[in-house]
Amino acid sequence: MKNKLNEKIKKIILTIIVIILIIILGILSKQFVQKQIAKKSFENKVLDFANKNQTTIFSIDKIVLFSSCDSKNKTSSQTNFTIENLYAYTDMAIFINNNSDEHTLENTLKSLKISNIKITQNQNIGQPNLYYKSINDFAKSNWNKENIIKDELEFNISQEDQTDLSKPTLYNNCANPITLSYINQNIKTDYTILDTTNPITYNGTLLKRCGVTLSSIKSSISFEISIENNKNEKFRTQVYIDIPYEDGEKTIYDGSLTLNKKTNFRFYRYD
Repeated sequence: MKNKLNEKIKKIILTIIVIILIIILGILSKQFVQKQIAKKSFENKVLDFANKNQTTIFSIDKIVLFSSCDSKNKTSSQTNFTIENLYAYTDMAIFINNNSDEHTLENTLKSLKISNIKITQNQNIGQPNLYYKSINDFAKSNWNKENIIKDELEFNISQEDQTDLSKPTLYNNCANPITLSYINQNIKTDYTILDTTNPITYNGTLLKRCGVTLSSIKSSISFEISIENNKNEKFRTQVYIDIPYEDGEKTIYDGSLTLNKKTNFRFYRYD
């Protein structure tokens, strides 16, 4: 009787072990299948991305940067000079290359947008923002406060010969650059210059006269540029720019600084 009971218990234990093994095997099989499906899906996405980007349709090969400084004044006299708002600005001309002398549906613009703007400062000095700037005002200290880019900027695309470039507008054949301005305001406020024997010059020399070190205003900016062409294909790239205040030979302390920067920002098609 005891032996029969032991046999029965053994069978029950064996059955439980088999069931557990089947469950474990099922779970492992499911995980393996899921991994294989995920791997295949990833491979297909990579292959699709590679096929869409066999050739470069749009790229940014050159950016021209101009940095200087200016101020808004509060009071001035024969003995002192008070600055209300000392600001540094860097104008950017971003040239889009459509990599062809012929204009087709594939290499002409239907839409262009700037988004995901991020500013990184070495020290939290001033109030930096990015603005749209008319190409006619490039390398000038004036700017339109209404042209501040808060979240994103959608450009008007035109193929007309006569176009108002005071507003964010690009020719569909990429003939004109994207022109922006990084402006850091209120680097100094209510700052009084006591030395008035030397005339005040409204450029980068003001930074030195106001005791602003270049390391304290060192900063960089990044943003995403998205393009849709006239075949309804979508592209994007991420642009990174270190705001230039020196280049090894000159600095903004000399008055202004101009850089012709060679770049290699390629637009990748994602849709």
